[in-house]
Amino acid sequence: MVKHFTKVVYKPDTQSTDEFTVIVNPAEYKKWKEGEVVDSFDIFFSNQGSQGILGKPSKQQLENVFGVSKDVDVIPIILKEGKEQAAEGINTGNVATNAAKGSAVVDNKGKGLRGI
Repeated sequence: MVKHFTKVVYKPDTQSTDEFTVIVNPAEYKKWKEGEVVDSFDIFFSNQGSQGILGKPSKQQLENVFGVSKDVDVIPIILKEGKEQAAEGINTGNVATNAAKGSAVVDNKGKGLRGI
């Protein structure tokens, strides 16, 4: 089963690959836009654009870009000024493996390395 989520991406500069991302539940994001208080959000940072690895921004990065270092002060800025992107991509259940790399089964009945 694939879970749906919404990414809100904030780029401090159009020429930069730096991106600050908040991943939210679409229902919670809608509540937030309507003025309700929601449980929690988390900020992620990538300096490789949308295809990069997401990590936690440092307080210094937040201070340099947003002028504040507390994530509770930064999140409203990202949610207001960032671009909303609907996404599907968290897969729960079966994990696909790369068949070209072989199976995950170890055959211990054969000759071992002698027959290769």
